[in-house]
Amino acid sequence: MADADPAPDAQGHRARLRERLVAGGGEAFHDHELLEFILALGRPRIDTKPTAKALLREFGGIGGVFAADHAALARVAGMGDTSVAALKAVHATAIRLVKAEIADRPVLANWQALLDYLRADMAHHAVERFRVLHLNTRNMLIRDEVMSEGSIDQAAVYVREVIRRALDFGSAAIILVHNHPSGDPSPSRADIDITKAIAAAGKPLGIAVHDHLIIGTQGHASLRAQGLI
Repeated sequence: MADADPAPDAQGHRARLRERLVAGGGEAFHDHELLEFILALGRPRIDTKPTAKALLREFGGIGGVFAADHAALARVAGMGDTSVAALKAVHATAIRLVKAEIADRPVLANWQALLDYLRADMAHHAVERFRVLHLNTRNMLIRDEVMSEGSIDQAAVYVREVIRRALDFGSAAIILVHNHPSGDPSPSRADIDITKAIAAAGKPLGIAVHDHLIIGTQGHASLRAQGLI
């Protein structure tokens, strides 16, 4: 059955949203209005405000909405494949924009841009993900590799595999990164131990561990800044 046309008041509401977006940009929108407008692009004949608000309730905020996987999004009433794809396309575009800021510059000289990218990509994930950023001798990013994805509170990390991949890429240095789904980026004893083990394994091979960054919704932690490397 074809979608019914929205009521005249809904049509007027959507037109007003469009005018505000053109005039003031995204800053003029509340989170639910941004989601409502994105969803409306794929479902132009449906009132998408209830679905937008349901998404925010389900995932705790707009960051959680964009980080949610396809299956979780599809379980929300009003969400179909087209709606999920629209959200995923916007999220992928946002990640690509922030990643571009670190693509062609020395990472250590562009630290804030790196943190912005990692927060956008990892802070709201519901499971722990461990990645390694591989750098050349000029500290340029040559590889950004997710090495494991685990349960809600841990990801399997193997020292030998981290070092082997660094040798494969000819990395002069690496930055370890993982997220804490709890939101609290404070390092655990296990985080500290694995960092020291990887640093010790890389040192005789000329592979430096510049840092281990832990990303959470409450901020980030740097083991280097805390004197733990």
